[in-house]
Amino acid sequence: MLAVTRTGVSVLQGGIGEMPGKQPRFVARFAMSQRDVQAAQRLRAEVFSAEYGVQFAHPLGLDCDRFDDYCLHLNVFDTRQDRLIATTRLLTGEQSRHTGGYYSAGEFDLSPLLPNLNGRVLEIGRTCVHPEYRSGAAITVMWSALAEYLMEEDFAYLIGCASIHLDEDGSRYSAVVSTLQEDQFVQPEWRVRPRQHLPTLPTLCGDVGASLPPLLKAYLRMNAKIGGEACWDPEFNCADMFIVLDVSALAGRYAQRFMKAA
Repeated sequence: MLAVTRTGVSVLQGGIGEMPGKQPRFVARFAMSQRDVQAAQRLRAEVFSAEYGVQFAHPLGLDCDRFDDYCLHLNVFDTRQDRLIATTRLLTGEQSRHTGGYYSAGEFDLSPLLPNLNGRVLEIGRTCVHPEYRSGAAITVMWSALAEYLMEEDFAYLIGCASIHLDEDGSRYSAVVSTLQEDQFVQPEWRVRPRQHLPTLPTLCGDVGASLPPLLKAYLRMNAKIGGEACWDPEFNCADMFIVLDVSALAGRYAQRFMKAA
């Protein structure tokens, strides 16, 4: 079970298909030391460098920014390999007052949306998973930990971004967007506005077979909504799509699956 308060955090863990009394293969823990945080920053740098070609200026090659000191860092480990295999960071609305706002406010004008979100808001970001662990129990453990934290800490909304890598002609992004339905977006008057618009992309004819990125697919399966037009991140050469999840609208069976894993 998860033991978290608004002033401190402790360990949580979960496993899929484990016998009672046995050490689960995958466990999720909140970082409790600077060393834990740096491990998360190192994994982020490795994954983002490999997938987006980004080079980080930190002397130790870490991916870090001014938000990290105010975030909770949720790390997932493979206990059989003693290996950090996934991480994400969480910024509460209370802590965002110390950073000048949410990280995503640097990419989007959130003013049409935020006044309409009544209750506690949690921002998720910098999520990455080692490529060898992107299906099955490891990811489920991460989402079960997040779901339990949202509910136990009485958050009303989860916000954040899901990225779509832009290929040379932007065809993958265009294909992904063409699969989205109007009811997967927030209502028009709530839609956020990107601070940097995407470059001109081709208009596609027919199905090019692009599938939803795993992170965006996970959000949509949880009944999250897309907040509006995507923002262009030139450093990562990706389109960031803003998402907002009403915690009370978590898909029933999906939420239950998470909680069984915790």
